[in-house]
Amino acid sequence: MDFSSLFLQFPWLPAFLLLLIPIIYLIFPSKDKTKQYNFPPSPPKLPIIGNLHQLGKLPNQSLWKFSHKYGPVMLFQLGRVPTLVVSSPDMAREVLRTHDLDCCTRPLSRGQKKISYDFLDLAFSPYGEYWREMRKMCVMELFTSKRVQSYWYVREAEVGHLIENIKRDAPTPVEMNDTMFTLTNNVICRIAFGTSHRGNQFEHGELKQVIDDAMTLLSGFSASDFFSPRFGWVIDLVTGLHWRLNRCYKSFDTFFEKVIKEHLDSSRPTPETEDIIDVMLGLAKERSTVVKLTKQHMKAILVDIFLGAVDTSSVTMVWVMAELMRNPRVMKKVQDEIRSIIGRKPSVPEIEIDKFTYFRLVVKETLRLHPPASLLIPHETIRQCKIGGYDVLGKTRVLVNAWAIGRDPKMWDDPDEFRPERFEGKDIDFKGQNFEYLPFGSGRRMCPGINMGLTSVMFVCSNLLYCFDWKLPNGMKPEELNMEEEFGLNLRKKVPLHLVPIKYNWENFKG
Repeated sequence: MDFSSLFLQFPWLPAFLLLLIPIIYLIFPSKDKTKQYNFPPSPPKLPIIGNLHQLGKLPNQSLWKFSHKYGPVMLFQLGRVPTLVVSSPDMAREVLRTHDLDCCTRPLSRGQKKISYDFLDLAFSPYGEYWREMRKMCVMELFTSKRVQSYWYVREAEVGHLIENIKRDAPTPVEMNDTMFTLTNNVICRIAFGTSHRGNQFEHGELKQVIDDAMTLLSGFSASDFFSPRFGWVIDLVTGLHWRLNRCYKSFDTFFEKVIKEHLDSSRPTPETEDIIDVMLGLAKERSTVVKLTKQHMKAILVDIFLGAVDTSSVTMVWVMAELMRNPRVMKKVQDEIRSIIGRKPSVPEIEIDKFTYFRLVVKETLRLHPPASLLIPHETIRQCKIGGYDVLGKTRVLVNAWAIGRDPKMWDDPDEFRPERFEGKDIDFKGQNFEYLPFGSGRRMCPGINMGLTSVMFVCSNLLYCFDWKLPNGMKPEELNMEEEFGLNLRKKVPLHLVPIKYNWENFKG
């Protein structure tokens, strides 16, 4: 056959063949290559994109449904990225404990790289000596129980301010999503920067929009993460993700540069209590470790604190209030507990929140059904290992579906039902030792800010429940409340929660 004449007749044929060859390779991989490994079960995939089209708008739910057919350990091909998904406590234990060291690094996501100052932060930096030193510093200096408790006056002041505003405007409905976001932002800004910086502190976009974009970008679900970086950025550019990434980075960097400069100003009055930047500046002068803190390191840690604490805490507070509104029996039991312990006071002092045993069960149950990071932050294997008896190669992305694990019917009776009593008498906590319950992860990459987050959620919500009775607007019934989720690094309530506050009448109390 004269190929030259064939190509002249069909000039598009060479390009077609060049495209066809890799497609055939993807559809019919080398038998020698696949025979030597015992890979986990996988759903059928398409050329080039693999299983990406099967994730849907809520990957946590889509992957949960696939696990019903393919089992608790599955292998997906997301573009060019092999991705292991585990959906049971036993498989989570293998990933996060048995093979913790094999699975404890992070994928090098483009969005995470940019916003974390080239992986100088704690949450997204690859595993290694740098990460170990940064974690040691954060755990021992920034997130200790003592330091978290030292900021009690900040939380009490900001919550007091919120309560007074709600009382003044009651019974005007409160939009809980924005209200909780603004409150946690004010608290974290005062803890981190020494001042609340109320209002729009970013010069390149509205505060909430910048945070929303950042959480999307940090989820690790952008085109450049799943296709060759050479070409993935083009898709990011077309979809606007590239522009949003640069805007997020510029917004954070400009703001952090401003507040660090304020702290370095020699004319700044000496604060009564050190904020997070003061602590880090002190460590930069005194600490003789592998990591010499620079401004870039500080900004990277501030990104973790700012995004993790503000978004995660506010999202959880909204879910707590939403679940209580859907369950009036639980709501009444919680409010009776809080009011009987506190008695007649203007508000709940933070020192009292450890006494709320039933309310702590409510928070546990909320986090079971609505873990903030439903797929945890993605892990990546450092080397080949076996998970569930299957071969998992190095450089495989690993997703732990904490959302699915919290709904495992083998572990939980009536898993979709909100029933805080299921935790009574059970030694199940937030520390990552119980693999049927992983709202904050487990192992080396477990969230180090648990104390700060739980303290904020318990304190804020207990005050809202103590000072007010709450109703749904417009005669809405509890069962009509929309509980749809919106996927991101944190799993948010899709439809904003509006609640009507009614100032509590103590004459009705029978505790």
